[in-house]
Amino acid sequence: MNLRIASLAALLAFSAGCSSSTTAPTPTPGTPVSIVTGSSNLTTTAYNPNPVSVAVGGTVTWTNNDTTAHTSTGDNGSWNSGSIAPGASFSMTFATAGTFTYHCTIHPGMVGTVTVQ
Repeated sequence: MNLRIASLAALLAFSAGCSSSTTAPTPTPGTPVSIVTGSSNLTTTAYNPNPVSVAVGGTVTWTNNDTTAHTSTGDNGSWNSGSIAPGASFSMTFATAGTFTYHCTIHPGMVGTVTVQ
């Protein structure tokens, strides 16, 4: 019996020495864009800031600070957030340089521009 306990203790000590601890990296938040209160009735000021600039490979995160749902949808169809509920967010990473215009599909007067350099 003592041999079993000694073997178990040795196994546990070996396992503890060989284990590694990994933690998932914390996601880096994107460049923030606010969908402002009352944006349904706004145009170029519905998304703030507008325009917004990021580096190639950068991420833009839209947060809906309004009381109604909105979208962030690329005019060229390259992205579509779907409905962003009040208080929710949507992120898009831009892999190529260019100027990307977008709008809210629910309120088409809401427009913005992302410049990727």
